[in-house]
Amino acid sequence: MNRLRQIIVALLGLFYVGLLYPLYADLNNSKWLVQMHNEECEPMFITFFVALGVFLLLAARKPIQYRLVIAFAAWHSLAHSTTMVIQTIEAYNHGVHRDYKDVIISAIIGVVLLVLVPPKIKAEAG
Repeated sequence: MNRLRQIIVALLGLFYVGLLYPLYADLNNSKWLVQMHNEECEPMFITFFVALGVFLLLAARKPIQYRLVIAFAAWHSLAHSTTMVIQTIEAYNHGVHRDYKDVIISAIIGVVLLVLVPPKIKAEAG
């Protein structure tokens, strides 16, 4: 289980760090300013994921020492998914149909990471 935990956390960390390219493309081409129409928070949002990816890569090496990073990433994904569920429902209520695959993917990432959080090690009485 420990090796599987390391692999999954590392893959997710690499995925998040890989978002550096779309972040660069958004900032380099000013897409966030010209094309996104009041969606200028996306580059800031992606920046958070890139930084989290670096810490997940660190956590993949020693999951027990970085268990709170893994737990944070899990709860962040679940909170993000919950927010997107609300946004999707509101969009449908206003006649705007948006894709909900990102809601499901974010929820799955959160649940998987939550399962992968290593158990807390009890300090030995010395």
